Amino acid sequence: MFIICILFMPTSLLANQFKVTEIYDGDTIKVKGYGFELKVRLAGIDAPEIAKNKIGFRQRFSLEARDYLSDLILNKSIEIKSHGYLNIDLMLGTVFLDGKNINLEMLRAGLAEVYRGDPPKNLNLAPFFKAEKQSRAGKKGIWIQGDEYVSPRTWLERQRLKSACSII
Repeated sequence: MFIICILFMPTSLLANQFKVTEIYDGDTIKVKGYGFELKVRLAGIDAPEIAKNKIGFRQRFSLEARDYLSDLILNKSIEIKSHGYLNIDLMLGTVFLDGKNINLEMLRAGLAEVYRGDPPKNLNLAPFFKAEKQSRAGKKGIWIQGDEYVSPRTWLERQRLKSACSII
């Protein structure tokens, strides 16, 4: 019942203050506010993956991305601009701390790439691509890997294939 209320809550209300209670990885957090907890996926970015099974290994820079995001916002009050829901318990959002776009900060630090799937209709990716281009040029974070860099999306696909092959 509470989740249904969240789904129909006006976007303007979701732009208000939430406290970050947990950092799952470099692009997913848990927040608390208005009497409920909510999982938020940072819109427009894709950070290195932390393995979700016993077979997989962490992607290079996954812990650095998680820790950097944690240093930025854990236990702090943030604002969220909602871009809708990926599923019933996962909001897609842009996170702001004191007016600073945290999604962009992850790109600037070289600890995420611009998400290559379909972006939300109300998200302008131009500043995201600019930030990624600058961090690539500066060889920050993930970009020091050069030709050996593997996108989080490709890395996940490879991990799923490894898991499937190990079952056989």
